[in-house]
Amino acid sequence: MPDNHYTYRVSWSPEDNEHVATCAEFPSLSWLAADELEALRGIRRLVTATVRDMRAAGEKIPDALADRRYSGHLTLRVPPELHRRLVTEAAESGISLNRHVSHKLAHG
Repeated sequence: MPDNHYTYRVSWSPEDNEHVATCAEFPSLSWLAADELEALRGIRRLVTATVRDMRAAGEKIPDALADRRYSGHLTLRVPPELHRRLVTEAAESGISLNRHVSHKLAHG
């Protein structure tokens, strides 16, 4: 599987005063650079080297989030009070609880 299918993110780190690049599939890895493109290049090189080392050691390599299949089903436990509130809000809006919760998750 190509290393470029992994989920990369670059953001500004005020603590480090540099851009920090991360990879969702390898949460313990990061790369700092003054330039955001260099941060991305750095984390991609680091992930490639890590995957190579893991292969050599016979370790399981994480699947890329983008390559996984998702069912669209999510089981969620919430406190009864929240469940009641969500059901009430959905009923008042004239929509299903599923649609109401999906909307809240998508739009905050």
